[in-house]
Amino acid sequence: MSNYPKAIGPYSAYRVVGNLVYCSGQIPLDPASGEVVGSDIKAQTTQALKNVGGILEELNLSYKNIVKTVVFLTDISEFAQMNEIYAEFFSEPYPARSAVAVKELPKGVKVEVEVIASIE
Repeated sequence: MSNYPKAIGPYSAYRVVGNLVYCSGQIPLDPASGEVVGSDIKAQTTQALKNVGGILEELNLSYKNIVKTVVFLTDISEFAQMNEIYAEFFSEPYPARSAVAVKELPKGVKVEVEVIASIE
């Protein structure tokens, strides 16, 4: 069993090109059941980032290898709460990051996290 959910569409969870890993956006799905984890932004951010970690682990990488993130939020007013959880997963030097408000996300979740990591 994988430590990240399988893709829910015709795409790869990640692709390695040269020394970069391009991870598809991770939403807060339980890797075993495929069900949404949590109903609040903090629980959902935690699970989405754990799913990112599962991909990294498969490649013998860690959050320190992440150089860029994009966070998609359905409610930008929850940015600060997402940021609290996000900060628990990263340390300086932090990855470059964009945060984008969107109308909706798959399965009605509140957050999706996409990353690019470097293989050193």
